[in-house]
Amino acid sequence: MTTQPSAGPLAGLRVLDLTTFLSGPYCTLILGDLGADVIKVESPAGDATRRLPPHFVAEDSAYFLSVNRNKRSVVLDLKSEAGRSALLRLVEGCDAVVENFRAGVLDRLGLDYETLRTANPGVVLCSISGYGQQGPRRDAPAYDAIIQALSGGMSITGEEGGPPVRAGIPVGDLAAGMFAATGLLAGLYRRQQTGEGSRFDVSMLDAQVSMLTYQAAYYLLSGQVPGPQGRGHLSIPTYRSFTCGDGQDVIVTANTEAMWRGLCGVLGRDELPADPRFVDNGSRLAHRAELDALLEAAFAARPSAELLAGLSAAGVPCAPVNSVADALADPQVRHRDMVVELADEAAGRRIELAGNPVKLAEPAADQPLRYPPRLGEHTEEVLREFKAPDELIASVLGRTTTTAAGGRS
Repeated sequence: MTTQPSAGPLAGLRVLDLTTFLSGPYCTLILGDLGADVIKVESPAGDATRRLPPHFVAEDSAYFLSVNRNKRSVVLDLKSEAGRSALLRLVEGCDAVVENFRAGVLDRLGLDYETLRTANPGVVLCSISGYGQQGPRRDAPAYDAIIQALSGGMSITGEEGGPPVRAGIPVGDLAAGMFAATGLLAGLYRRQQTGEGSRFDVSMLDAQVSMLTYQAAYYLLSGQVPGPQGRGHLSIPTYRSFTCGDGQDVIVTANTEAMWRGLCGVLGRDELPADPRFVDNGSRLAHRAELDALLEAAFAARPSAELLAGLSAAGVPCAPVNSVADALADPQVRHRDMVVELADEAAGRRIELAGNPVKLAEPAADQPLRYPPRLGEHTEEVLREFKAPDELIASVLGRTTTTAAGGRS
């Protein structure tokens, strides 16, 4: 019985997923959530994140489960002739391939772009790597923290005067995954126009440098190197977080003069807008240290609920600095189905995961979300669907039966 999705804007699109860990699986998660049939090819040992501590549901880690829903798992040993033959059989029937091996690994496996294109001239290959397929760092290892450090992003994260701090969200991996999904869809559009396949080369470092945006422009146009941003904004001193009297941190983004006056009114400091040091944003920026001290004292004197209510009533954008638990319980987050439940009916398991942020205007077109696959769960199903010869299927299953035996069939 097939488990392909039947709805979603990418229904009918087949994506071969050769990725592990986070950047690649996040890319294919996006595509799978939008309806693509994502076929995840794993080694006999499986994606290493299946065993990543500290949290597990049965044999699979929370990390793995978080980015592998809406996929089918096929176990192939790509170092074997049977595994490579089976992969090329899958390439023939897929629209796109996503891989995040180190640069050059696909070539060494005998599965370079030319070989894939021979099997399927229209295939779109998207390669995600730390530094890209060319350049002096091409062969260096890359992990999210390494990329955050090299990109300059880590240097502007943390408190002024303190050490650089890695972003809590793995932005190096996730941004590369998002850019890869964009590139892959661009390649498919190009194929629709020309009939030709293509290869996209997405670098984690390139993605992070791109995301420097105005910070890069500030340096390139002024020569001044940005430092840690701390709790605030380089350009707007009233765009920052404060600690209230009850210990709760809140964020305020008073970007306009009207918001500035509203902020002062709520804090009981109506005299500040007339103070020559604070009459406009430029003046406030020039006297930032003095303003920070005044505002911090005013926030520390009042409880967060009272301040948030007053600021909202005054038209000043504000919010509590939520914990992860608070964020996932937020009524807006829940209303938007950004926490979803997935069921493995056969095993009697249910889990909750972060949802899909791309919402369709026609809810009926949304595809149902499917539980992440067991290792090798769909190996035989997919190979038969792609009309692989019986002898090839037998050879592949002979290599993977022991590993995949725990999968549902």
